[in-house]
Formats: sequence, structure tokens, C-alpha cells
Amino acid sequence: MESAQAIKDTIRNFVVAKFPLARKRGVGDADLLLEAGIVDSLGILDLVQFLETEFGLHIEDDELLPENFQSIDKLAEFVQTKHTTA
Repeated sequence: MESAQAIKDTIRNFVVAKFPLARKRGVGDADLLLEAGIVDSLGILDLVQFLETEFGLHIEDDELLPENFQSIDKLAEFVQTKHTTA
């Protein structure tokens, strides 16, 4: 499995490429993506599809919680947890 930093870098690259506000402002690992308006509810669906494709995950409906998608740090933690429980 990839390192935590590699996972964060992959997620950050996607967020910056996909979401214009992330490109404009830049985005740090701990920045609150939802609260800052960088990612909206439709953006979550894009993130889910990306995570499933990029990391070979299947994300269940009950895992679509705001806390799992708060920041790049939280997204990377979620990916790592899914890999260890899969």
C-alpha cells in the first residue's frame, strides 16, 4: 500500500485539478474542504468515484459522512482504514 504522504499527494492533486476554488486558494492537508466551500455535495460524489477508482475501494452509503471528507488528512485516513479492513 502507498504511504500516507503518497495518498495525501494523490488526493490533493485530484482536488486541485477538479475544484476551481482549490486551484485559486491552494489547499493544505488540514483545510476544511466542505466548510471552506472548496467541495460541495456534488463534489463529494466526484471524490467518492475518484477514491473508488484510484484506490480500488468500495465506499458504502453509511460511510458517506462529512467527517470522512473534511480534509485531505481525513480522506487519506479513510483510505488507509478501508485498505486495512478490506
